[in-house]
Amino acid sequence: MKDILKYFPNNIGMLILETIKQNPHAKVEENAIEIRIRTNRPILIKLRELDIVIQYAVTEAEMLYILEKLCENSIYAYQNQICQGYITIFGGHRVGITGTCVVEKGNVIHVKNVSSLNFRIAREVKGCSSKILNDVIDREHHTIFTTLIVSPPGQGKTTMLRDLIRIVSNGIPEIHFRGKTCGVVDERGEIAAVYKGVPQNDVGIRTDVIENVSKAQGMQMLIRSMGPEVIACDEIGTKQDVLAIKYALCSGVKGIFTMHGADMKDVKGNVDVCDLIEQHWVEKIIFLKRDG
Repeated sequence: MKDILKYFPNNIGMLILETIKQNPHAKVEENAIEIRIRTNRPILIKLRELDIVIQYAVTEAEMLYILEKLCENSIYAYQNQICQGYITIFGGHRVGITGTCVVEKGNVIHVKNVSSLNFRIAREVKGCSSKILNDVIDREHHTIFTTLIVSPPGQGKTTMLRDLIRIVSNGIPEIHFRGKTCGVVDERGEIAAVYKGVPQNDVGIRTDVIENVSKAQGMQMLIRSMGPEVIACDEIGTKQDVLAIKYALCSGVKGIFTMHGADMKDVKGNVDVCDLIEQHWVEKIIFLKRDG
């Protein structure tokens, strides 16, 4: 939490700290998922099962102060990230940004009058993938099965993906599984959370990360330049994603991917992803639910 509070004006930071003290039962520091700041509206701390509302109307000047702190007093230098809708900060936390978009030739070139900031609190859960590890590791061939992890939003698929990458990259000495060179396409900075070139999340010692690029383009770049044995990306679904995955798998690379969905019906509802399955490019499908 301290990594985030330093971006707020002192009065807002003190309000949040006081709110944390007033709600010991909620264990805010442990359970907070997001802190949402909106111009002229209350501050909201989102927990998994609870929203805590702080009745304080954030001013435009305070919003600009926070944005300038996020951009290290150089909004221009962060313009590319802002136009993507987020800024990654130290600690791997990601700050979503909304406001008035300035569009030129179909591309966002500027976001002005920023009206909302969403501090998404990054949390690693090391070891969370242990319950599915035996389904992913192909011990017979000393590699992994190309795996698709499916769940509705907020059920932990990105957290699970990150931990799997870490383990596959590091290797598992207990079963004589040698670590694999992994390539991660972190399109929105949610997996490795790279800050100034350094992943803030532990994605393993043999992992190369490319960010701020489409999954399709990123996969091609990694295969051509880094020679990964395993490639991973989050939330596949478009035709371009699937074509890039086929390109990767045809190159002898294994893959770990995620997508939104609750069940097999949802997966089959995406024609392009369904094609990957029917042609046996995907070897394992794992569904995640909050109840385990």
